[in-house]
Amino acid sequence: MAGFPRVARKRCAAGYIVARRMFGALAAIFLATCGVVHAAPSATRQSFDIQVPWVPQPAVLGDKTELVYELQLTNFSEDVLQLESIDALDVATGKALGHLDGNTLDAAVGQVQPTPAKRSVVPGGHATIYLSLPTPTGEVAIKHRIEYSVAGTMQRFTVEGGWFTPRQADPVALGPPLRGGPWVAIYDASWARGHRRVLYAVDGALHVPGRFAIDWIKVDANGAHASGDGSKPASWFGYGVDVLAVADATVVATRDDVAEPGVVAPGPSRVPIGDATGNYVALNIGGGRFVFFEHLKPGSVRVHPGQHVRRGDVIGKLGFTGQSTGPHLHMHVADANVPLAAEGLPYAMEGFRLEGKFPSIEAFGKGQAWTHDTASPRMPGMPGPLEVVTFTPEHRP
Repeated sequence: MAGFPRVARKRCAAGYIVARRMFGALAAIFLATCGVVHAAPSATRQSFDIQVPWVPQPAVLGDKTELVYELQLTNFSEDVLQLESIDALDVATGKALGHLDGNTLDAAVGQVQPTPAKRSVVPGGHATIYLSLPTPTGEVAIKHRIEYSVAGTMQRFTVEGGWFTPRQADPVALGPPLRGGPWVAIYDASWARGHRRVLYAVDGALHVPGRFAIDWIKVDANGAHASGDGSKPASWFGYGVDVLAVADATVVATRDDVAEPGVVAPGPSRVPIGDATGNYVALNIGGGRFVFFEHLKPGSVRVHPGQHVRRGDVIGKLGFTGQSTGPHLHMHVADANVPLAAEGLPYAMEGFRLEGKFPSIEAFGKGQAWTHDTASPRMPGMPGPLEVVTFTPEHRP
């Protein structure tokens, strides 16, 4: 501790007493050197640009109502910055609405560039933080406090940003996209390559079109999704069934020229990004919302742009086109009539009964049994991750 008299080099407590007597205001500075060095609140330094690219609205996911959104962080300093914790705060009260550190922060971080440590962001580097908060009561403004350290030092700093006020709109209510069941809702916010964590930088902006996407796959009572080894698309239980319009709507886009591979191979099929949707139908349901139905069977699309459809009308058949691991129906709602350059929006589904749930995606992949619960109606919302449902018949005049 060069620069201080010898008497000030004793233990912290004693040093503080002596330093207070000798140096007055220098005492606080001396004491700070006895542990991790924290920057003064007024310190100005280069660090993160913090953006919330999509302002969330409450989403009902299974038995939870949450705000689902992302923080986009870009490191504008010359140092490697290590994320230590993130708090989502009520601006008015300072109350923490959510806190991430340690393993929970590790699980929430997604990055574009590889780094030696998951929470390290190199100069000029980018990280996406995937957040899900319990929906607060009433109208609140939310900000974020990020604590970070400079790699190779014990210095810790904080920066605040990413302010927003959640939208108060209720998710649009939609009818069943399929009939009968059981159908399993394949999605989970924590999957590294799940819909929510696939970013598309197209048309000059970063988008998450599949933020609330669900892949629907039909299973049997024992958990199998195909007969035999499942190598042929037609052996999957849901292959070729009718896909239904989920609302009274106008057809705004279709595609029906993508061929189907004859064999279901391990891993997703690799196709150009422009063909990832496969054959699809997009419906304009009003209010700036568009529903996409993707991976449809070749030659099955029954509608055309400009056509008006009613909830429950058949619009195509479930297939295996585009980027897909097997026959299924991909469905999501977005804020624009483009498959990729749009933001995914929450929605509420009506007309289904909860039947049970798969314990994990691994259990589903191995065709293991799902847990059977007493069949029950569910309040309008999205089924929870890996929940198994039956769509109930709808009677329209």
